[in-house]
Parts: sequence; structure tokens; C-alpha cells
Amino acid sequence: MATVAQSLLFLVSLQCLLTLSFAAASASAARRTYIVHMNHHEKPSLFPTHHDWYLSHLLSLSSSSASSSSSSPTLLYSYSAAYPGFAASLDPSQAAALRRSPSVLGLYEDTLYSLHTTRTPEFLGLSAELSARDPNPGPNSADVIVGVLDTGVWPESRSFDDSGMPDVPARWRGECESGPDFAPSLCNKKLIGARSFSRGYHMASGGSFLKDPKEQDSPRDQDGHGTHTATTAAGSRVANASLLGYASGTARGMATRARVASYKVCWSNGCFGSDILAGMDQAIQDGVDVLSLSLGGGSAPYYRDTIAIGSFAAVERGIFVSCSAGNAGPTRATLANVAPWIMTVGAGTLDRDFPAYAVLGNKNRFTGVSLYSGPGMGNELFGLVYDKGSDGSGNLCLPGSLKPDLVRGKVVVCDRGTNARVEKGAVVRAAGGVGMILANTAASGEELVADSHLLPTVAVGRKVGDLIRDYASSDPNPTATIGFGGTVLGIQPSPVVAAFSSRGPNLVTPQILKPDVIGPGVNILAAWSGAVGPTGLQKDARKTQFNIMSGTSMSCPHISGLAALLKAAHPDWSPSAIKSALMTTAYTRDNTNSSLRDAAGGTFSTPWAHGSGHVNPQNALSPGLVYDISTDDYVAFLCSLGYTVDQVRAVAKRPSVTCSRKFADPGQLNYPSFSIWFGSKKVVRYTRQLTNVGAAGSVYAVTVMGPSAVQVTVKPTKLVFAKVGDKRSYTVTFVSKRGTNQTARSDFGSIVWSNAQNEVRSPVAYAWTQIE
Repeated sequence: MATVAQSLLFLVSLQCLLTLSFAAASASAARRTYIVHMNHHEKPSLFPTHHDWYLSHLLSLSSSSASSSSSSPTLLYSYSAAYPGFAASLDPSQAAALRRSPSVLGLYEDTLYSLHTTRTPEFLGLSAELSARDPNPGPNSADVIVGVLDTGVWPESRSFDDSGMPDVPARWRGECESGPDFAPSLCNKKLIGARSFSRGYHMASGGSFLKDPKEQDSPRDQDGHGTHTATTAAGSRVANASLLGYASGTARGMATRARVASYKVCWSNGCFGSDILAGMDQAIQDGVDVLSLSLGGGSAPYYRDTIAIGSFAAVERGIFVSCSAGNAGPTRATLANVAPWIMTVGAGTLDRDFPAYAVLGNKNRFTGVSLYSGPGMGNELFGLVYDKGSDGSGNLCLPGSLKPDLVRGKVVVCDRGTNARVEKGAVVRAAGGVGMILANTAASGEELVADSHLLPTVAVGRKVGDLIRDYASSDPNPTATIGFGGTVLGIQPSPVVAAFSSRGPNLVTPQILKPDVIGPGVNILAAWSGAVGPTGLQKDARKTQFNIMSGTSMSCPHISGLAALLKAAHPDWSPSAIKSALMTTAYTRDNTNSSLRDAAGGTFSTPWAHGSGHVNPQNALSPGLVYDISTDDYVAFLCSLGYTVDQVRAVAKRPSVTCSRKFADPGQLNYPSFSIWFGSKKVVRYTRQLTNVGAAGSVYAVTVMGPSAVQVTVKPTKLVFAKVGDKRSYTVTFVSKRGTNQTARSDFGSIVWSNAQNEVRSPVAYAWTQIE
């Protein structure tokens, strides 16, 4: 039998072999990257570390293969904090052999995730950064570290100014990596960490990564998205900020005194699960307090969901995790990142707009939005064309679809959809057009998103778009011009749920209502990369220090920054307590005192679109009561989903999990909201527990709102909390009444515990039929 020393020497040699095979491996078309779930707690004592054990598995594949050394398996990452296993590049035979190993519990092909791509502090009531009600307004605030997993960072941005910040917390274990275009000295007391993770991307790109001069192995942000999200969460104050004159004022993040650590996991063709997991693994070990991920994929069981697994490990260590819900709305059941330990964030509008106008030859004048900053069109009318064509591509203004003879010197009407909005403008300009009217279709409804187009452009809603399309198609000589109105504040109604914001119900666990909340996600100003123009198009040579973007990518870091503020104010609160505070204090009425509306159709929104409502950070600081959830509770929740013990362990990473404790129904989790699925049942009963984080001697009474089709009984109807930290339980019974017309499929209500000081509100979603 080999000695331990011989084994170690052998493993060092193997590490060299696997490293040398890295470059060659990318050339094999048959190879794939896999995330390997190991039976983590069965590592033989022969191996000093799990990393060594993983290497030995790969060596066994290499030595048993008859193929050349160029096809040797390649170890990409050994995970330690976020996942029980590793990522490796394997050919089909190696993957099959590894699956047969009794130490391997699962082998999952790498998943490609996508990015979900200042006025907000004032809109959220943060003009004084909560200082009036912040019990710890001093150094504590600067001790909170927000980790952002995205496209990297542009460290020269003024939003990372560290003037007046105290020294970096001694507990911080992260670093700033060096790269061809990134020096560690670019970090400071604000931007305290910058790392990059590209091995999964290297493998998927088959070596083309090295041929792209923009794609450097470094933390530098060549895209802009990562700088925008990081500074939205925790950027410093920057006076006189604007996008080429639009939205001028002081730009700042939600938590201006918090630190930022950037983890670059996204590259030119997306974000690979193996890289994301490596970034989360490192962030956990580095010591972040908040993780912000404005990216995601489709729905999957939690034991197959890279982000869900990494997030569980983070939450278990007291790290708050905020993720974007996705931009697949208004289609129902389109959510990403739905694990109950994740804060799932949808998007809403601000009370700020950027009006622009389309004036037609028939004297009709229609209002839309635009961020075009070049020379205007004046009062001159130009020919107007809407090219429906025969193949349906001209109306969408897809690349190569417009005939220069038809559009030269004219304003072109382009339908929204299929390709990027800014790309349509580039297509029009390339074909000789002088302006564009970007018209919504039914999919986007009346939602208006402003863009910094390369030519005069106005974006209009569906109804106006239909009128303009009809005029352009029916008038023998249609003409139009476009004008611009700058920046306007005080827009009503606001907020409105963005049409693009992904919707529930939750396909993975229907008993958990998602999204959790909405935050500002439309036309958000934040810092930008110096490597790319505001449209992100290669032909856009403009440079700007700030950009305006829209997406749940923008709403997610708002909530990440707010969580940092709550963490500073309440260092002893768990991630679930912070999440509960943000959810139960969210509001569901806009600035006209009407129920929140949905931009998709102008109708009233529902909790499947806005969750608990729009965040209200002032009230979240003092929520009165919170729904706290331990990681043991999350394990019981996972055990109630019908997963095997090994699948639960894949998420929880605990050898002792036996599922001896599990809920009779996943909805029994102590969640701050309710999702009731009757199905074949007529009665659903859940018990919840509230913890007093307000004053001693607090007394709360319950109020129930809901549809007539459901009888709701709450016992007890009064909760008395003698001391701070006291816990009290209540039970809710939901009964679907006999003879109810259930063709409506769904309905909504609320359960509110209140006293003179606080209102602790939980939305309730009801459904009678299975998700389709």
C-alpha cells in the first residue's frame, strides 16, 4: 500500500498533469463541463483535503482511458464552502465512468445563466440614508461588505471613492487580483475586493476566449453591467452625475458607507454555473455580508440549481442573498431564483421619466420616452415607413432586414421584440434612416423603457404604436418628426410593475409565493464602464461615466444595498429576519393612493407580479415583528419536497441529514407570505411564528382580507409580546367554500398584524387548479 507521502507526491504530479491539460482540453468538441456532487463526508483519511480526493477521481479516469493525454480530464474548481464537490471538463466516457463511482452522488452539465439586464434614493425615502432612525449610524455601517457577482468592475469610477471611510475590517479575507488590465492598487477602502472566475467560460468557448482582445482574465468590467449593479447597491455619492445630460443630480448607491467586493463570473456569452459557484464559494470564504446576483436561468429542482445551492451555504453562514427574478414577464410562471432562502426581486418604475414626442403629418402628437442625446430633428417632417415585408423581419428591424432604398432619409417604425431595442436603432441608421419610432406590441403593453439610442428615437406604448402603424400603412404620404423633453420628475402613477419583470406562480414550489418584493428597476442611473458606450454596441463610440439601464438586474442591487443598511442597523438579525422586515413592510399602493398597477396591461397588479409589494426601507428598519427561519427549518422544507436524502444533502451539505423532521406541506415553512394551493383539498392549515423586534409589551391584532370564495380563520386573533425577542405562534385555516365558481383559477388577499406603531403585512395567493 502506498504511503501518505507517496500519495501526496502522486497527487502533486496529477495536479500538474491536469493543469497542463487545461489548454488542450478546450479543443475537444466532445468535452463538456460538469459539476460533480460528491458524497462529501466519505472522504478517505488517506487524502489530506477534499481537493486531493477529487484529483484522485480524475486521475483514475485519466489512467483508465486509452485516449491521448490531450483528452485527460481537467479539474476546473474544487468547491469548499458553497458546494460539496467540484467542476471538471470531461468527455462522454469519462462522465459515464464518474457517474458509476459510489462516491459520486450526481453529475450535472454546466448551466449557462444570463444577466437580467439618481433618483432612487429619494424615491425610496433614503435622502438621509436612514440616519435619523439608524441605531448604529457610525463605523458599523462601513463594516458591511456587499459581494456582487456580475461582469466585474471599473475601479476608476468616482462611485468607488473612499474618502472618509475607515480602514477595511480586519475580518476581511478577500483580495484584489492582478490582471493584464487590472492592478491590485486600484482597490481602496470602498472597493475592497476584485476577483475573476473564467474556467467554465474558457472550456465552453473552446479557446476563442483568448482570441477576443476585450476578454482579459481580470476583474475589469468590459461590459458595464457589473459596475452598474455594484454602484447601485453601495456606490459613493457623486455630484453632477448624468447620462449625457439626462437624470442629472447626485448619484449614490443604497448603502453609501458599505464596502464593495466584485466577483467577475459573467463573460461575453453569459455566466456559467461552474464560474458562478466558484465566485460564491470564494465570496463566502472572503467574508461578505450580502451577496447580490443580477443573473439567473430557468426553474429547476433546488438540488440541480447552482445558485440555490451556493445561496444556501451563504445563508447558513449569515449572509443575505438577493437575486433578480428575471426579465421574462409578463408571461406567468417565468421566475428564476425561487429558493425560499433567496430574496427574489422583481422590478417597478420610478416617478422620473424622459419624455419624447412623435409628431405625425396628420397633426397627431404622441408622447413616449427616449434618452437620445444627439442633435434633434427640429420641426422638419420626414417620410415615415413601416416595413411589414413578407418575412416579418422588416417590422422588427432585425439586422439586414431593412432595404436602404425604402428607408433612406426616413423615420422608421420598428416593432419591439426579438432583438435588442438599441440594436434596432443601429439597424435603422445603417440602412440610412434618420429616426426611429420604437413601438410596443401586446407583449410589452404600455411599458416604456428609455434607451440612449444612436439616432433620434422615441419609444411608445402598444396603443399609440397601433395608431402610428395604422397611419404609416394607410396614408399615401406618411410623415413624422421626433422631439425630446429632457428629464421630468413627479410622474404619476408610480411605482408601476414593469411588464418585463418575471411573474409567479413559483413552478418549483407552488406553496412559496414569489417574487418576494419589487424595487426600482426601470431607467436606473448608476456608474458605467469606460470600455463601452451606453448602448453596449460595438459601433457606439460614446463614453460616459454613468448610464441608465432597466431590468430586474437593476432592482436586485437596490434590495442588496437596503439589506446592507438593515445589517448595519441590526447586526444580530439573521438573513431571514432582514428579508421578513423588507417584505412585511412593503407597500401595495402607488403615489396616487391606488393599488399598484401592471405596465403590461394597465390593470391592477397581483402578488404573482409584485410579491409583498414595493420595498419601503424606512419602515423596514423598525418592522415590529419578523418571521425568522433557521437553516434547520429550510432542511425540513427540503425534506418535505419528496427529495431523496442525498438530494437534500446536495443543498444542505450536512452529513447528519436524515429527514426525520419534515413538514407535512412545504407551505408550513415560516415564510412571510402565503401561497395556498387547494387542488383536491378544500382545507389548508398553516402555523406561523412571529418574533418581536419592537418594544416590550407590544400587542397586535389581526385583520384578514380576501376573496369571498375562501373562509379564513386565524387563531388567536391577538398576539401579546411581553419582551423583546418573544415568539408567538398563530394558525391560519383556509377553507374553499362549497359551490364556489373556481374558473377564475386564482385570487388574492392578505393577513395583517397591526398596532398603533406597526403593520406587519403578508400577501396571500390562492389557486384552485394546477400550474399549466
